[in-house]
Amino acid sequence: MCADGPGATGSDGPDRPDRHDRHHGPDAPGGSNGADSTDGTDRSHGADAPAAPGRRLAPLLAVCAGYFMVILDVTVINVAVPVVGRELSASLTGIQWITNGYTLVFAGFLLTGGALGDRLGNRRIFCTGVVVFTVASAGCGLARSTEMLVAARLLEGLGAALIVPGSLALLQQAYPSAAERAKAFGLWGSMAGIAASAGPLVGGLLVTTVGWRWVFFVNLPVGCVCLLLTLRLVPASARRPDRPVDWPAQCALVATVALLTAVLNEAGRLGWTDPLILTGAGLCLLSAGAFVLRERLARAPVLPLQLLRSRPMSAGAVIGLLFNFAFYGMVFTASLYFQHQRHLSALLTGIALFPAVAMTMFASVLSGRLARRTGHRPLVITGMLLGAAGLAGWAAAGPDPAYPLLVAPMMAAGFGTSFALTGTTTTVMSAAPDKYSGTASALFNTTRQVGSACGVALGGSLLAASADFGTGLRTSMAVGAAAYLTAAALAFRCLPRATPHA
Repeated sequence: MCADGPGATGSDGPDRPDRHDRHHGPDAPGGSNGADSTDGTDRSHGADAPAAPGRRLAPLLAVCAGYFMVILDVTVINVAVPVVGRELSASLTGIQWITNGYTLVFAGFLLTGGALGDRLGNRRIFCTGVVVFTVASAGCGLARSTEMLVAARLLEGLGAALIVPGSLALLQQAYPSAAERAKAFGLWGSMAGIAASAGPLVGGLLVTTVGWRWVFFVNLPVGCVCLLLTLRLVPASARRPDRPVDWPAQCALVATVALLTAVLNEAGRLGWTDPLILTGAGLCLLSAGAFVLRERLARAPVLPLQLLRSRPMSAGAVIGLLFNFAFYGMVFTASLYFQHQRHLSALLTGIALFPAVAMTMFASVLSGRLARRTGHRPLVITGMLLGAAGLAGWAAAGPDPAYPLLVAPMMAAGFGTSFALTGTTTTVMSAAPDKYSGTASALFNTTRQVGSACGVALGGSLLAASADFGTGLRTSMAVGAAAYLTAAALAFRCLPRATPHA
């Protein structure tokens, strides 16, 4: 799809290691033992047989079930935290760890999950992540203390970091044609938008009916179904034992993500010039520099820096960071606004945010269909401009706007973000050689989760630092609009113009 970087061979190139038939491969029912292939060779006998529609949907359903479960857990906890804090007698610090620990581990270990997928097989690591996530969810629901819940949430984040890189790599493996892949990535993207925006609604409903523990127990049947579908219907992936995990680089990356989030989270309370904030920012830069240095010197880096020389890949990763920063910052600050300023319950807050949910339900699918005729670049640009218009509209709506005036801004932000997600995802994945598909997926999702964490942290800091809640809210929306505009400009300059073939 793009040819201006070392990773620009595309995902349909001749070096694809696992383009074998999806029905007669080693993992199909009635096939062989199902172990992940170590040589990546084609062992099918019907590679050209047409696929039944139900069979073609099986990998998508399995992968999306796992991904939906992971992204839902990012936001579903928000409305449950007050109840959890009261029942477990959690301190403010404990509540912060319950909320943020999951995202920090999730973002920090995504690249490791991608490297392990490339090394040991993406299906194997995906299934391992589903097991870890499901067991950790049970631990969260059974927790009897803050410490137990925090530990289980950290383990959940680790499971999520193993699931997400494999999800994109498995879709790329299962749908080799450009048209099928665009549709699959579109549905994958719609799962992200629906899960993230529906989190407050689902959380509010569960907390008010069956209790906060079911916010976690609901993951158990989903995880079991996802694991069963994946093992039975998703073909095995090639293993590449020559891809070791670079643990020093991984430690530097976790430190960078944790320090960046902590600095943005505490700046509003302590002030941007506080010595602790300045020290944290300096350490964040040092750890980021250590990561880059380590990757330059390592023989088998977790993130080969030559991948970033591909303009579509590096630009796509930054665009993902920017639109997650804007969208999740909007959802977080809007949730606080509806609860604290308009005094809505957790359930009513979820309902108030539904316009953004409704848009994400079909925007990614629509984008995947339109991309066959227009290419991804104009769709990404359009989505980012819509998001910018939405948040700018909220910022200009005044200190206490009527709710109907906020519906269109939320719809524009939700639609624009989801509309751009498919094209950005496809651009990043197509720019990577197949042997680095797990790493490319991890890079893209790492930047997105870092963007989410930073959007939430900065939004909270702006609310805390402003003279009144309304001013902080409008400032946060304006910053989000600027992030969308920056993403649109980056897409205009860096994403490839070529229209994918059908």
